Amino acid sequence: MGNILWNKLDLVIFDVDGTLYDQKKLRKKMMQSLLFYYLMRPWQFKDLLILHHFRKEREKKAGYAGTNLQIEQYEWCVNKTKIPLKRVKEVVDKWIFNFPNKYLKECVYPGVEDFFKNLEDKNILKAIYSDYDSIQKLKEMGLVVDIIVSSTDQDINAMKPLPNGLNYILNSLKIEDKTRCVFIGDRMELDGKCAENAQIPFLIINKEQAKINLFKSLSNKLLNEN
Repeated sequence: MGNILWNKLDLVIFDVDGTLYDQKKLRKKMMQSLLFYYLMRPWQFKDLLILHHFRKEREKKAGYAGTNLQIEQYEWCVNKTKIPLKRVKEVVDKWIFNFPNKYLKECVYPGVEDFFKNLEDKNILKAIYSDYDSIQKLKEMGLVVDIIVSSTDQDINAMKPLPNGLNYILNSLKIEDKTRCVFIGDRMELDGKCAENAQIPFLIINKEQAKINLFKSLSNKLLNEN
């Protein structure tokens, strides 16, 4: 991890899933919803294979660069399951990109909202970089940032740990001194390596500490470091 100059930051970039909210808590809620839904509709059980392979195939594509990831992510699942693209897209959009959002607010780690507010009070820019589209997620969590970037955006089309997304943010916000920004994520093999590839400081959160007081501690560093 590079040195983080908390008293001299111009920009903080956040990953989303597992970084801003408790992913285990969300998955528990989703598992209950999925089981209830499909136990009542056993003839649609193959939908669960779609969800499994969509995530699995995406995980395999770490470091992949393409020409249209927004479509390719569905095609990877189609190739694995042999289920028509239309059905794959319907199931994935419902259960991965839309349905979970209603639970996000109650899964946000304690102190995240205050940390965002403290960054704003300090005139520090805030950005999001996730492998998944996060616009609606941020709305549901009630968090406002200066720019939201996803690996599937047409201007990116590259998965972590490739640095394309981070470099796009730095260029868009005109950040010239990389030591004055930090990327906060939850996975060293993706977020940490991505930051290293972009040559910027990073922080990999401890998820157990995040459930208690990590973001409160970050706020204290931000407000009290001289």
